[in-house]
Amino acid sequence: MEENLEPNKDVNNEISDKSNEQKSDETIKQTSEKVFNTNDNSLNSQNNSAPKVDKKIENVPATTISKPIKELPIEKKPFQEFINSYLIPSFKEEINQRGLEINNISLTNTNRPIAGDKCWVINCEIKDTCSFWLSFEKDDISSLKSISLSKPNQQPSIIESFLIDEKRITLKLIISRVLQRLNGQKLIGVN
Repeated sequence: MEENLEPNKDVNNEISDKSNEQKSDETIKQTSEKVFNTNDNSLNSQNNSAPKVDKKIENVPATTISKPIKELPIEKKPFQEFINSYLIPSFKEEINQRGLEINNISLTNTNRPIAGDKCWVINCEIKDTCSFWLSFEKDDISSLKSISLSKPNQQPSIIESFLIDEKRITLKLIISRVLQRLNGQKLIGVN
C-alpha cells in the first residue's frame, strides 16, 4: 500500500504546482502594478524544495513633465511697473552710492521739456547738482527716447536723442547711459 501512496503524492504535488502557476499567471495578467508571490503557505508545507518566485510587473504611465515657467525679464514687464519698481529704485541706489542725494524723482505723462509734445517723462532732481528729464515717446522702453539736462534751478536748453542705436534696451544700459551723460557734463563727477 505504501507504494500506491508515493505516486499519488507526486501526482498531487505536480497538479498543485500547475494549478498554482496558472492562478499566478492569471493574477499577474489582471493586475499589472502589484507584486505577487506565486508560492503560498500550503504549497511550502507540502514541498519545501520549491523556490520562492516574486514577479513584479510595472506599468508606468507616460506623464508629461511640465517645464518650470520662466519669470519674465524685467524689461518685458509693463512700462509703468518697470519704471516705478525697477528703474527708479536702481537709479536712486546708483546715485546714493556716489554720495549724492535725490530730492525728487517721478514718472509722469506730461509735456517733454523744450519740445513740448506729450510723452512719458522721468524727472529727476539731484540735490545741489543737476536735474534731468528722460522722455519716452510711448509707454514702451523700446520707444524713441530723449534726455535733457540742466544745472540746479535752471531750465533745460538742449534735448538729445537717447539710446537710439541700441537694439536691446536693459535696465543696466539705461542707468549706465544716464550716468555717462551726467558725467560727460561733469555734473556728478569728473571725466
